[in-house]
Amino acid sequence: QVQLVESGGGLVQPGGSLRLSCAASGTTFTFNAMGWYRQAPGKQRELVARIRSGGSTNYADSVRDRFTISRDNAKNTMYLQMSSLKPEDTAVYYCNAGAWLIGGTYENYWGQGTQVTVSS
Repeated sequence: QVQLVESGGGLVQPGGSLRLSCAASGTTFTFNAMGWYRQAPGKQRELVARIRSGGSTNYADSVRDRFTISRDNAKNTMYLQMSSLKPEDTAVYYCNAGAWLIGGTYENYWGQGTQVTVSS
């Protein structure tokens, strides 16, 4: 069974930094795309950043130039380096990954989420 496990969340002051990790287990294949999403209380879940197997990325405008997404395909691990954190970054951050399976179907996986709180 494929599992995604996030780590690295916590409490940080405004202007601080955190590095989130998403480790995949239960698979030896490379995900086609991986991404970080976040959801604050009472808000919709939104895409934060996405990275494809070839390394191309995209970011939400609100985090561009502050967050950096990366991945290690050999380890099936994804990272989100967050800098210059703001209170509005407070949310549960979720790891997402997708993979093409034999037969041409695409499977989408989610982690359990990790809490990031930015507060003085």
